[in-house]
Amino acid sequence: PMKQLEKILIPTDLSEHSRRAMVYGCWLATEQKASLVMLHVANEFHAWEFCSDDLSFVQLDGKWPVDRVLAEASLDLSRFLEASMASLKKCATASKRVVFGPVAQQIAAVAEEEKTDLVIMSPRRHARLRHWFFGSVTEQVTRLSPCPVLSITEPLPSKPWRGKFGEILKWPRARTDSI
Repeated sequence: PMKQLEKILIPTDLSEHSRRAMVYGCWLATEQKASLVMLHVANEFHAWEFCSDDLSFVQLDGKWPVDRVLAEASLDLSRFLEASMASLKKCATASKRVVFGPVAQQIAAVAEEEKTDLVIMSPRRHARLRHWFFGSVTEQVTRLSPCPVLSITEPLPSKPWRGKFGEILKWPRARTDSI
């Protein structure tokens, strides 16, 4: 028999791709009566954004304003979750966490710390140059995670038949001959 899920972790980058994982995770948590943890990992790129917007709080010693980055990321996560509050309220318990650091490592660390039974992610389909060298975040989390990782992707549209097989397998068309 399959183990009953008690806690599900859903990392989000606040994109529509990750919303797909959240919708599925909310449904699964409701079905399993499991706790849900929504995680957003803020990283150095967020710090660059904030520092370029407002140079007044860049310190001369080169330290990033991590507390400001975490506060902003927490607000961003709250805004992202607002659209799904009805689904989140159906879960036994739902909480949110924001951490700072390398994304894949932080997701695996939180999965370990929270003792989650499942991580649900929704990767992007397009590959970037970084993906070819380092792999996707989902692949990295799958390697590092202490629990199973479920990848939810958008279905690809089916392609029409092409070539000779396409002609052979088509239904015979009714002919309309002019009289």
